[in-house]
Amino acid sequence: MDWSAIIYATVLLLVLLPRSASDDRLVLGKPLVPGTTIVSDGSVFALGFFSLADSTPANLYLGIWYNDIPRLTAVWVANRGNPATSGTSSAPPALTLTNSSNLILSDASGRVLWTTNVTGVSGSAATAVLLNTGNLVIRSPNGTTAWQSFEHPGDTFLPGMKIRVRYRSRDGERLVSWQGADDPSPGSFTFGMDPGTLMQAFIWNGTSPVARTTPWTGYATISGQFQVNSSSSVVMVSLAVVRTEEEMYLAYSLPDGSAHTRFVLTYSGEYQLQSWGSSDWAVVGKWPANECDLYGQCDPYGYCDGTVTAPTTPTCKCLDGCEPASLEEWSRGRFSQGCPRKEALRCGGFVALPGIKPPDKFVLVENRTSEECAMDCANNFSCVAYAYANLSSRGTMGGMRCLVWSGELIDTERVGDTAGSDTLYIRTAGFDAVTRPKNSAVKIVLPAVLLSGILILTVTGTSLAWFKFKAVSFQDITAVTNNFDRSFIIGQGGFGKVYKVTLDVREVAIKRLSKDSAQGIAEFRNEVVLVAKLQHKNLVSFISCCIEGDEKLLVFEYMPNKSLDALLFNNSRKTMLDWPIRFNIIKGVARGLLYLHEDSRLTIIHRDLKATNVLLDGPMRPKIADFGMIRIFSDSQENANTHRVVGTYGYIAPEYQTEGVFSVKSDVYSFGVLVLEIVSGVRISSTDNIKGSPGLVAYAWKLWNEGNASDLVDSSIAESCALDEALLCVHVGLLCVQDDPNGRPLMSSVVSILENGSVSLPAPEQPAYFAERNCNKAVEGDDVQTSRNSMTMTVLQGR
Repeated sequence: MDWSAIIYATVLLLVLLPRSASDDRLVLGKPLVPGTTIVSDGSVFALGFFSLADSTPANLYLGIWYNDIPRLTAVWVANRGNPATSGTSSAPPALTLTNSSNLILSDASGRVLWTTNVTGVSGSAATAVLLNTGNLVIRSPNGTTAWQSFEHPGDTFLPGMKIRVRYRSRDGERLVSWQGADDPSPGSFTFGMDPGTLMQAFIWNGTSPVARTTPWTGYATISGQFQVNSSSSVVMVSLAVVRTEEEMYLAYSLPDGSAHTRFVLTYSGEYQLQSWGSSDWAVVGKWPANECDLYGQCDPYGYCDGTVTAPTTPTCKCLDGCEPASLEEWSRGRFSQGCPRKEALRCGGFVALPGIKPPDKFVLVENRTSEECAMDCANNFSCVAYAYANLSSRGTMGGMRCLVWSGELIDTERVGDTAGSDTLYIRTAGFDAVTRPKNSAVKIVLPAVLLSGILILTVTGTSLAWFKFKAVSFQDITAVTNNFDRSFIIGQGGFGKVYKVTLDVREVAIKRLSKDSAQGIAEFRNEVVLVAKLQHKNLVSFISCCIEGDEKLLVFEYMPNKSLDALLFNNSRKTMLDWPIRFNIIKGVARGLLYLHEDSRLTIIHRDLKATNVLLDGPMRPKIADFGMIRIFSDSQENANTHRVVGTYGYIAPEYQTEGVFSVKSDVYSFGVLVLEIVSGVRISSTDNIKGSPGLVAYAWKLWNEGNASDLVDSSIAESCALDEALLCVHVGLLCVQDDPNGRPLMSSVVSILENGSVSLPAPEQPAYFAERNCNKAVEGDDVQTSRNSMTMTVLQGR
């Protein structure tokens, strides 16, 4: 059984079981109070109030548990982080069904502890029913389901539930662990489908991955048989992976008559499969099960050999063409330094490694044959590996899956011949490859690592020596742009022009720096050398560059929906950005900044984050662009000082503009401004729609302080807006634009808040600085250079 492809879980609760019971539903006028329960038809599950051991006074939770086993085990808790307190009050907490078809849990004082927040449904005939699956369902008067607990899971995954990710919004259900054995408040561990790739599942600790499954290869169902105890008792589990036109999800089933069996994400971060025996829960499987299941166990270019059982054999090995960074450390079982390549990549072919769990950080390319997948990788100088699967050959939705890697190969494992394994094709350094693309006419271009080294060596003083690629030469670019004809231009600014062309059957954007561009040799070197090494789904992918004489050109992936500002601030086009898309953009930009600040090998400060530098791909996924102004910090460095302030007015943090001090918190400030722009649809430099305030930040603070933050939401998204999410974003935005850098949250906290929500955010301090007041002039005494090198792809219009 492949525990990396099928996933497991469970946790026990010691609770006090209420004694009395009612039928399976809640109706208007008949609240549920402590001491009474609702029992499903079939008596499998019960809904009611319970207390955990050792809490004085007793904390009361509303939850669902197994009704027919002696050891009460909660599978869902409504008020996880907001318990009621049992006391001497004559009015106990109660769960009530309202005329608006909402369930509301309130305590003795009338304070709302939890609610379902159903909108658009009303009627006296609505009922709340506890099904025999453990699903609490609100049924509207016409019989449709208005809300269900299965779509708001806690730490337990039951038969009939879905753990999914939706393609468009990139959201879905996640299991969230408890804080402790007797504390059901949300813990730090989560489990769910990866919103970035849509092809794998993770256990996360906050935003850090703990374990990762194999990328999906097309299997529809995996069945496993597990021994419950030393007797002949067994449990059969069938896990299904379902892909539809709108979503992808995990589900599982048990044969009729099976013992109670569930997956649970424990408070220690284990995903366990538990089955009820004669008197207790038995753990019949868990994940991570061993060291090879832990994320990044062998670090870049190493792999964990999960097929090795000999205790004296190291679990970590190096991929072909790589060797341990330190043989001494490796021999001691310390693999943290990974396996750097023996020599730089050149024009080699590909070595096939079967039975592999492919690395993380891949790019999914759909509808490619195996030959096309190989050719795509061979044609891209930065592609270091690829893997292919025919999804339609295994009984699922049609299509073919090509995965390609351009950065470091991280979290690779040898799993043998299992349902989730792949054959990974790794580019070699020389010509001794086992396999090669069949078309001998393919042009092989230099990889990003080699490119970076050459560019560093060719920079002397203020001149850049002549250099051009074999496959992406200035002559090639001149030909495909028809000598840079105006008809190919998709954007322009002080930096120069951006052209859209098809290069080697791929649509790309070519950024041609003008000779008087504000981006000089240093900025160009930054953008090429560093961007070639940055690989993240929320950063624009660098493809190539060309330098010939005074010409400096960068080739990036083409982003069909242009820049965020081209849609967000255009009244006729902003309707394309409904709230789910805007919220996804905010979260995507946050994840991209988190990668730059904390998850890349270097701490990188962007210094020019703004709506112009956020580009949108076909499905409206955001990608941060323009890295000409970035600065790198060492591990111990927290901030730096400069006399040359760069960036864009309104987005520049106050301490940076007035004192020249910048840090990761400078980017956090810019992110906060961007968030307020996305929620409101108002440009930071605009004086419209801010009702006499000196700027957008001041206006947002005024509304927040008056309790009217909902008025900030763009009226064009009123119908699609989830108000709680929008208000959360306003709150986060105001925390990010606080005057004191120390008061601004780190991006790791921002991502966690946006992904998981929070009920305990600190109140923001009043911003003491409104950069948009000075949007048309520099601060006196400071050498402020406004951004002129952005890769904005706005549609050109005549004046």
